[in-house]
Formats: sequence, structure tokens, C-alpha cells
Amino acid sequence: MDYATLTSLKPSEFEDAAGGYRTVGDMAGQAKDDLEQRIAAGMRKTLEGEAVDAAVVQLRKLATNFHYTQVECALITTALNSLAYELRAAKDKLDAAVEDAEAQKFTVGPDGSVSYPAAGDKVDGKVPEGGTVTGSAKGKPTNQPIDPTRDANDAADALERQAANIHPNPNYGRAVAIANRIAQAVYDATQADEKWAPKLRTLKADDDLDVTAADWVDAKKDMGSVRSGAKTYLDEVSHPPQHGSPKDNAKWWDGLSGQEKFAYASAYPERLGALNGIPADVRDEVNRVVLAEKRGEYTMQLQAVPKEPEKFVDIRDAVPGNAYSAEWTAWDKKYGDKVRELKAALNGMNAIQQRFDRTGQVDPEHPDEKPLPNAYLLGFDTNGIGHAIVANGNPDTADHTAVYVPGTTSNLEKIGGEIGRMEKLWRASDAIAQGQDVSTITWLGYDAPQNIITDSPQSKYADDGGPKLNEFVSGLRAAHVGDPGHLTVDGHSYGSTVIGSAARQGHLAADDIFVAGSPGMQVGHASDLDVGEDHVWAADAGKGMLPLPSSDPVPEIGSWGHAKKDISFEMPDVIPWLDGDGISLPNDINPFDEDGIRLGVIRIDPREPTDPDFGGNIVGTDTSGHSGYWDEDSESLLNQAKVVVGKYGEVTLK
Repeated sequence: MDYATLTSLKPSEFEDAAGGYRTVGDMAGQAKDDLEQRIAAGMRKTLEGEAVDAAVVQLRKLATNFHYTQVECALITTALNSLAYELRAAKDKLDAAVEDAEAQKFTVGPDGSVSYPAAGDKVDGKVPEGGTVTGSAKGKPTNQPIDPTRDANDAADALERQAANIHPNPNYGRAVAIANRIAQAVYDATQADEKWAPKLRTLKADDDLDVTAADWVDAKKDMGSVRSGAKTYLDEVSHPPQHGSPKDNAKWWDGLSGQEKFAYASAYPERLGALNGIPADVRDEVNRVVLAEKRGEYTMQLQAVPKEPEKFVDIRDAVPGNAYSAEWTAWDKKYGDKVRELKAALNGMNAIQQRFDRTGQVDPEHPDEKPLPNAYLLGFDTNGIGHAIVANGNPDTADHTAVYVPGTTSNLEKIGGEIGRMEKLWRASDAIAQGQDVSTITWLGYDAPQNIITDSPQSKYADDGGPKLNEFVSGLRAAHVGDPGHLTVDGHSYGSTVIGSAARQGHLAADDIFVAGSPGMQVGHASDLDVGEDHVWAADAGKGMLPLPSSDPVPEIGSWGHAKKDISFEMPDVIPWLDGDGISLPNDINPFDEDGIRLGVIRIDPREPTDPDFGGNIVGTDTSGHSGYWDEDSESLLNQAKVVVGKYGEVTLK
């Protein structure tokens, strides 16, 4: 880059190129959506057979190609816009310096030098002659030994001022200042060019049609490179408010221009995807990028692990059976935990992708029902046990939305089962919604307890998850389009404790609460749950202290940990009586009964949601066990659906 090049440079040409790449990226994104949501879904809806399955697989591969193209084009767009931004800043500096030179009657040479005319008081009878100066640019402090105090630029400035002060021609100092500004502009433009040229050259894919895990890892590296290079440009884009509420986030997003939204989404997909209050389609778009890149990263890490040796050796010559081989034992010690961690996370990521792939699928048991709607990935990360938020249907436009909070042992690895429950609830709800739109959401946005014995009795998981649930639900409210819509929060097992904690600690912006198999909700009455006693619904599959197939033991056992306790003082009747069968002892002498535990004259009665004293509605069930509440075509599932769509009068109660 030199003076002549910068003089003729048009930054708008780079912006035009950026606009072209954005158009290509938008077209690729639309093609991806059409393939996944319309074409593949339509084929699944109308056709069957192995040929259709094979065709759908190929369509998904093509959609992946378009997705990768969309991501890379977005990065190139941001890179070119940042380059244009930096070059324009340099060009503006240059133009301003040249304009000042012309105003001073100075001449700027083709090499950027500045010539100034004779001027000043006569010396030896002569006016001091004019001359030509060449400027110098200031570099950034290097922290190198040659400039340990980082003040070399200041020293150079001081020397130039001293030279200007003693020069007999007053134009000299002004010419030097203008020449320095010209040199600085050329330097800044050169720095931008040298920074972005290699970055832009790396923003390319392999010349094949197979998007591999390595390609997505490379895309993530590209994103980091563009983000660091474009920092100055991106800093001009307003960032979301720190610790902002969902309403604050929504207001921030609405206040950005289209170009600013595009730049922020391309550079910070993880941040944007985690913000409550942002539209569902935006969160879905950026979270799918995060998912694809993380899936590629974990796949590459797993592929880098040496092949697992044979696990067992035959020792039947010595004793019956097998033993672990020494090679496998050494391998497992070094790699085993990491491999299990990677595989667990990949299982969850694959389950999310499989839900994407099921869009448009019709339940074979109910061929007359609507096909499964588009999926929206509203949250995703692999931190700790991993987290994912997956919606069936767009909650921003839904008339009825259900947010499902799973319980103990839930994690990213097992997210597929939780997603499946909400697919069933969507089908059951949509079938009775009379044309209204329904969205059901699996919300694994908290760290669920992982061990039934050691973790689930503790309240800390609910205490930490409750505020996060409040933020998410408030975000749905802030992002909803048009009328507010009807929103139900649905909790299973420990998930119901999280819901109760959310209401206890803040405000849960729901219309209804439905809990199944609840061990307690940290509150003593349904009226403490923000939605009104009449809008609290609780189901259990039959209480019992033992996990019999026909009962759900969690409400009975878990209530001693998470339900509010009623403590009363009663004198038991311990006087026996005679009847025709002999001597009978009164039931009150038994320390255990259906109401609680008696310790001497003290009765302790946990109030879990299916206790009549808790208030609310106790819902009828026809399923067994702790996990049967989502059995297809069951009364248990249908009652949930009736609450979700607001058909309260049709819910069967106990």
C-alpha cells in the first residue's frame, strides 16, 4: 500500500463485495432451510420406502453443504466489511490531510511528500526558502527492549516539535505535521491490508462436496480469526447490556440495524444463542452453528484417540472366565474417561440432529395427524453435564407453549429421551388445539442432579436452576409476537422442584403449572406458585414407599427432602379394645400412615403437590411408574395436553 494506491482506493468496492457474499450466504441459508424443512419433510410426508430414506440422506448432506457455505460466507462478509471500515478510516485521514495541505498552499507529491513555499522573517536579507518533507508514521508500542518505556513515539514527537520551533520557515513544522498524517494514513491502510489479506485467503473450503468434522473445526478457527481481526469494527456494533433482563435484550436486538445484527451473529454465535429475549429463529440459526462446530471438534478429538485394544484376554487355562488385558487397562487409564466424555456429548448432539431430521415426519401410529413441525435450538453448550433447549414449533408465534423441565439424571447425553417426550406432548396437544399453533420445549437449561441417592435430595440444583428458568420464560414472553399467548411450565420429578424454586425466588411468568411425579416444590401451597391455585395441576401414578410397577415412589420418598412440612401435635389412641375377633390394636399406634410420620405426639406431614392440603388440581392418571406420564394415547398424556391448550374443563381429576 502506498500513497497513490490509497488515494485512488474506494472502500465501497470492498463493501459491495461483502454484500455479494452476504447474498450468496443468504441464498445458501434459504436453500438449506428449504431442503430440511420443505423438500425432505415433504418427501417423508408423502412417500415411503428405502429409496426415499436414501434420498433424504442425500438431501441432508446437501443441506449441510449449504449450511457450511452460509457460515463461511458470513465470515467473509464480516471480514470484508471490517477491511472496508479500516481502509475508509485510513482514507478519511488521508483526504483530510491532503485537504489541509491544499488550504495551506502546500503541494502533495505522488509519493506522499509535502512541499511548502518560502516564508518567514528574512535571514541575511533573504526569506527562508521552501522545501519538501517526507512524513513518518507512529507504530504501535512493541514492548521490545529497544523501547522499554513504550515512549518512543512521544520522544519522536518532541524532537519534531523542537526542529519546527528552531526552523526559520514557519511552514516547515506545518508541512511536517501534514506529511506525518499522510504517512500515518498509508501506514494504517498497509496494516489493514497485511492483516486481512492472509485471513481472507484462509476463508476457503476443500474442493469437495463432503463437509467433514475437520471442515467445521476449521470454520470455528476461521470465526476466531475474523472475530479478533475485526475487533475495532465489531466494537462499533452495540453489544447487549451487561446483566440485562430479557426485555433489555429484546430492546437491544430490535435497535440494531440489519447489518449490525448480521455482524454480531456471525462473530458471536455462542453469546447470541444464549440470550433470553432474542427471537427463536435467530437463536436457532446461531445455535446450529455452535452445534455443528462443537460436534466437529468432539469428533476430531475422538478420532485422534488411539484405537481401543482388545478388552479381555482368555484365562480359562488358569481359571474360568476372562480378565482385562494389560494393553486395554493402560489405554483405559490414559484415554478412557476422555473417550466416555466425548461419546456422551456426541450422543446428545446426534440426538438433537436426529430431531432436526424428523421435521415433517408423521407418526405412523396416527397417520392423520399433522407432521412434526420445525425444530428450534434455543440453547446449547457442552459445559459440565451439557445443556440443550429444543422447541417443536416456533414459540414466538405459538398460541400455546409448554416448557418442560426434566429431572434427576438429565444431561446432554440423555437429551434424546426428553426431546421425545415433548414430541409426544406436541402431537397430543396439536390434535386438540383446533387449528391453533402449539410449541413444546425441552428445557435442559440447568445442571440437574445426576445421582438419585447423593444429589437428588439436595436443593442446590433447584436453587441454581430456578432463576435460570425464570429468565428463560420471561425471554419467551419478551420475544413473542402479537398477543402474549398461553404458556404452561411442565415439570417432571426434580424438574418440578426447579419450578417451585423459580416461583419462590422470583416471578415465573407462566399461566399454568403442570407437575408429574413431584417430590415437592419448596412451597407449602399451590397459591405460592405465581399462577393461582386453580392453575396448578399435579399428577402421580400412585404413591408408594416401594418402587412397585404400579406406583411412583418419588412423590412419597422425595417429599421428605423438597416438600414443605406440616408439623402438628396429636395424642395417639393407644387403648386396645375387644371385639368378636379378639383384641385389636388401633391404627394410630403405627408410626407410618398415608398422611405422614408420627414421632410420639408429633406428626410430620410433607405437602407435595398431590397432597389435597397443597391445593391446586390433582389430575387423573392411567400410567404406572415414574416415567410413564408421556405414554402415547394415555390419560396421563392427554390431561397434560388439555392443560397446555387451555381446555381445563376436560381435564380428568381425582
